[in-house]
Amino acid sequence: MSENTQELIRQLHAIVGDAGLVTDAEAQAPYLKDWLGKWQGRVAVVVRPADTAQTAEVVRLCHLTHTPIVTQGGNTGMSGGATPDDSGAQVILSTTRMNRVREVDPINNTMTVDAGVILAHAQEAARGAGRYFPLSLGAEGSCTVGGNLATNAGGIAVLRFGNMRELALGLEVVLPDGRIWNGLRGLRKDNTGYDLRDLFIGSEGTLGVITGAVLKLFSQPHARATAWVGADSPAQLADLLARTRARCGDRLVAFEMMSAASLALVLQHVTDTRAPLARATPYNALIELADTEDLGLQAMLEEVLGQALEDETISDAMFCTSGTQAAALWKIREGISQAQVRAGKVIKHDIALPISAIAGFVAQAEALIADCGLAAQIINFGHLGDGNLHFNVMIPLSSTYEDVKQATLLLNRLVHDLVTDLQGSISAEHGVGQLRRDELQHYKSPLEMELMLRIKQAFDPNLIMNPGKLL
Repeated sequence: MSENTQELIRQLHAIVGDAGLVTDAEAQAPYLKDWLGKWQGRVAVVVRPADTAQTAEVVRLCHLTHTPIVTQGGNTGMSGGATPDDSGAQVILSTTRMNRVREVDPINNTMTVDAGVILAHAQEAARGAGRYFPLSLGAEGSCTVGGNLATNAGGIAVLRFGNMRELALGLEVVLPDGRIWNGLRGLRKDNTGYDLRDLFIGSEGTLGVITGAVLKLFSQPHARATAWVGADSPAQLADLLARTRARCGDRLVAFEMMSAASLALVLQHVTDTRAPLARATPYNALIELADTEDLGLQAMLEEVLGQALEDETISDAMFCTSGTQAAALWKIREGISQAQVRAGKVIKHDIALPISAIAGFVAQAEALIADCGLAAQIINFGHLGDGNLHFNVMIPLSSTYEDVKQATLLLNRLVHDLVTDLQGSISAEHGVGQLRRDELQHYKSPLEMELMLRIKQAFDPNLIMNPGKLL
């Protein structure tokens, strides 16, 4: 370890103390590898400030010493955006000690939290005040609010409540030179210039360190109606989505799609799951309505699906009669990622499309992949209600590193070219990180890339914030 590094660690220790530094190699290990195991880095030190003031001092020191910073929350990202490189020159700034719920304001329907608050804890704090924070993800027991903001996380309730950009009213951010921007305003209307908040949401730690947020809260839903349906095609499910929206309005909170292959994978690899329908169907949807009180939600859902069964838009349906049944269905949906990890090597595509284009995309993409001659299985699932598909391609576990590399290059180009032709996006909710950084330059216009780079240079002229990610 160089003298400069030793001096940096000494000065960091003076800021955060023993509890705020991780220098032991074994203790650092969980911070250095992403949870999918795709990226591995190394650092001399992980620094864990306890509050915004300490974070500002840490960032100011890194600014003065030109030390690159990788901000990390729960380390549950899917694109390598919170993993350091292997140079050893970067510092991980972990927000996990900044875990206070600062205030819950049930009258204003807002909650102010530290960036390191675990999402599930934010949900619990809202419930404790008789309110509801709707962001829900498979990783909610370990991901943090700051990470959710940095990646503009979506999840299963975007259809009704929006993603994190819609769920955050104000932010507190430590800028790359160590100054603190306090934008913690719980206002629905603030027309006083550029919306700085939106620059930081989705910026993946490249413009500053989010240390706090004012989040929107809602009335707690006390009634739900849940059903599982089978259909022959994505086009039929898109038609059913339109009907359900027209009849149920904002009561429709989730409309999740799963192909037969996705369902079969879960049933094979996730314990205590079983097929909801008596016979397999090419496509399935998990539909949920919710409201603050029960105004006939079950009857409303039965009416919509009954009509769809009559005119053969869908082929089968199962209605939940208890919360236990509904939880079992959600376990299937949330088990797909876990099942993929166990079953094979997966080339992931987190894409967004106009809902009207999804059926055509699926047919064309499946044909293109079939023509490639790969031993591959398509695992197609996602949030049909907001146009976000996880169009993944699984290749055999026996595939070599070179096999995976070549298949990834080929399939990414096929899928992402088609997505772009259909006016879609190659990253819907997982962020760009390292995974899509190079592709971004191919699919974004030169003008868009220039504007983003100008913003980056204006905020971070020393280029110390999460280098090698996004841009």
